[in-house]
Amino acid sequence: MNEPSTGMRSVVVEREMPHPPEKIWRALTQPHLMEAWLMQSDFKPLVGHRFSFRADWGAVDCRVLEVEPNKTLSYAWTAYGLESVVTWTLTPTGTGTHLRMEQSGFRADQQQAYQGATGGWQRFLANLEQFLARIE
Repeated sequence: MNEPSTGMRSVVVEREMPHPPEKIWRALTQPHLMEAWLMQSDFKPLVGHRFSFRADWGAVDCRVLEVEPNKTLSYAWTAYGLESVVTWTLTPTGTGTHLRMEQSGFRADQQQAYQGATGGWQRFLANLEQFLARIE
């Protein structure tokens, strides 16, 4: 998705999930659950909280920007020269929840990071779907 005015690009991944927003919210905000599908972190759903995600390839520095329980979660995501924002939006549907993840702030010269995020978030959300199917 191109935003011509700024030259910034976003990665957007959307999924329809047969789970209530509250269940998905827990998986997005509780560190022991996040670790099962995303990465290790010291996340807390508090605006201004600084935390990091850790994986075998390195770490991501983050800061919580917005928390609206069961609806919206947004955090700054900074790693390897990339300064971006990840926003999760949960919308109840008749059969569960529409989950939208957007990572915005990729510059035109960050093609490798953009491609990596595109593939990475597809895998993370596939992991999330499998994880949610296994837990109560």
